[in-house]
Amino acid sequence: MIDLSVKDLVKSFDADTNLLDGVSFDIQAGERVGLLGRNGAGKTTLFKILTGELDYNTGEVRFAPGRKVGLISQIPHYPAGYTVEDVLRTAFRELANIQSKMRRLEEQMAAQPDKALLAEYDALSTRFQTGGGYETDMQTDKICNGLGIPAAQRQQDFDSLSGGEKTRVNLARLLLEKTDILLLDEPTNHLDMHAVEWLEGYIEKFRGTVLTISHDRYFLDRVVTRIIELHDGKAEFYSGNYSFYVQEKQARFDLQLKQYEKEQAKLGQLGFTLERMKGWGINNRTLYRRAMSIQHRMERIEKTDRPTQEKTLRARFAQRDFFGDEVLSVKGLGKAYDGRTLFSDVELQVAGGERIALLGEKYNGWV
Repeated sequence: MIDLSVKDLVKSFDADTNLLDGVSFDIQAGERVGLLGRNGAGKTTLFKILTGELDYNTGEVRFAPGRKVGLISQIPHYPAGYTVEDVLRTAFRELANIQSKMRRLEEQMAAQPDKALLAEYDALSTRFQTGGGYETDMQTDKICNGLGIPAAQRQQDFDSLSGGEKTRVNLARLLLEKTDILLLDEPTNHLDMHAVEWLEGYIEKFRGTVLTISHDRYFLDRVVTRIIELHDGKAEFYSGNYSFYVQEKQARFDLQLKQYEKEQAKLGQLGFTLERMKGWGINNRTLYRRAMSIQHRMERIEKTDRPTQEKTLRARFAQRDFFGDEVLSVKGLGKAYDGRTLFSDVELQVAGGERIALLGEKYNGWV
């Protein structure tokens, strides 16, 4: 079954250029797809079109009937005073409404038992149970633990959080909503290694469909099985993870370059012959007709575009001589923030020429 179908999608922000210029693709139910493209290629624009946040010029976007789509493209606004726990609970609004109706029916049945009320209560109870109403606390704890949202933080005002913390909370809320199709825009941003690993495991077990934008090649390697790349307003397809995409993209470039060079050599040869025939055919009808035949042949040749590769920055830093083996020495270093000790009694020595990675859980002070 096709969960998402996009046909000939066109989106422009000005009259001269189409950001998306006839994008078409289908995503099957249960697929894990990575959406790639250089900055400004239209990835986030496409996501916003899929969720109805943006209109498009022409084309068609269709989701399978009844499929629930989830996306966080920007941090939503919540009522003043909302705690993190309140934000997380918004994922269960439908269940909360059902539970509220059940409580009212319980009060009515306690005052005056009635078969009709009991039947309505049984129906609501079944919906509540099948919707996971009795598992909301367990699921919330599980996802918060996985994404590194501590219990103490869940009692804080949501507005007091940093941008990164808000993003993590909203990712948790999205996962709690139990959507059928997840649209994830840079989901590993603001996550530490443990949280990224947990998210990878969650997606692996997720029964729905996933379309994700990410610059994290390792995340894409572990999560996706197909790549859609937006390039010059069109969609290009790669049937594998990120590593496969890199190899296949290079192979396609090499093949197109070879075809282009072969074609240019042929056109050059024909062009040379054409000019000679034109010169000889000034007073010779036969040679002139041959020249025109060559010209028509050149015009009919299907031209291959010259392939281009995106340039990557390759920085080179000058080597410096160190006077002494030790370039950094740290002793007894400590830091507290808002009454919370981030670290204490840190000892560190760094020698010249060393390459050191600083690792740790999110918000434990290593940044």
